Amino acid sequence: MAARPRSARRREDRMSTAAAQKPKLKTSAMIASIAAEGQRTKSAPFGHALVELAGARPDVIGMTADLGKYTDLHLFAKAYPERYYQMGMAEQLLMGAAAGLAKEGALPFATTYAVFASRRAYDFIHQTIAEDDLNVKIVCALPGLTTGYGPSHQATEDLALFRAMPNMTVIDPCDALEIEQAVPAIAAHKGPVYMRLLRGNVPLLLDEYDYKFELGKAKLLRDGRDVLVISSGIMTMRALEVAQALADDRVDVGVLHVPTIKPLDIATILREAGRSGRLVVVAENHTTIGGLGEAVATALLSAGVTPPFRQIALPDAFLDAGALPTLHERYGISTEAMAKTIKGWLG
Repeated sequence: MAARPRSARRREDRMSTAAAQKPKLKTSAMIASIAAEGQRTKSAPFGHALVELAGARPDVIGMTADLGKYTDLHLFAKAYPERYYQMGMAEQLLMGAAAGLAKEGALPFATTYAVFASRRAYDFIHQTIAEDDLNVKIVCALPGLTTGYGPSHQATEDLALFRAMPNMTVIDPCDALEIEQAVPAIAAHKGPVYMRLLRGNVPLLLDEYDYKFELGKAKLLRDGRDVLVISSGIMTMRALEVAQALADDRVDVGVLHVPTIKPLDIATILREAGRSGRLVVVAENHTTIGGLGEAVATALLSAGVTPPFRQIALPDAFLDAGALPTLHERYGISTEAMAKTIKGWLG
């Protein structure tokens, strides 16, 4: 079972080196940046935020399973080598050790790829971290369709798995600003947290909306009379782009950003989705099964709020490998594909 991911990581090293030498390979399968050409970005927001947090909190520990460079934890390793633990290609050991350190009063940030945390280490997280409600922060790169390396690395069901785990808080940040703000916020929260991670050069856009991350809170970034898009993670960025694109067609799109998938801000969702006269669309970088869409649908039906409802999400399938722009268009989560889909629903 371990042979394929190990060889995949070695191939990733070679591909990353090649990409550094040839900028034109920007859309190759393993380049996980989702920033558009010319878009504002910030480099390694998680790594820098964790270094800053560690300066104020000596209990913060950085841990990884052979992926420090690919989760931006290398910055923490350089700043605080005595608090950095490289566990090797052993994700189960990573989570077990994080649990032990948390029991001794440390605040571990355990990083890996989302596929390895949600699939390979799930039982260890469930039994050693979540059941004891330990203060471990699990921060995972390559969530959903943010890599073109195929099913072995595409964590398209991670939110469903961690939503189902008792005691687990689940976060899906949108951009560099939110990651920077979420790091101290999840550190202040007592208990286990799973947070999706955008790494490398991460888009920066929420500063234009005077945004402030609050754990457990959804934020209306833009109001609109025709459509309300309820979204998380990179799909909030897409939703804002769609809103601008459809404005030219006189379609007014509102965007409700929901960075905390669990616990869900049901009150805000019901308030915004309950306003009459507009289509409600949930957009997520996750399979249609068990993610934000199903969580929102359950909340609406349970409260008797029944607006016209649609979902933009990844299919319940093993996805193809390839360049990210191609895959995002193929599976309907690019800006152009989303705009076309929503216009079609409006008739």
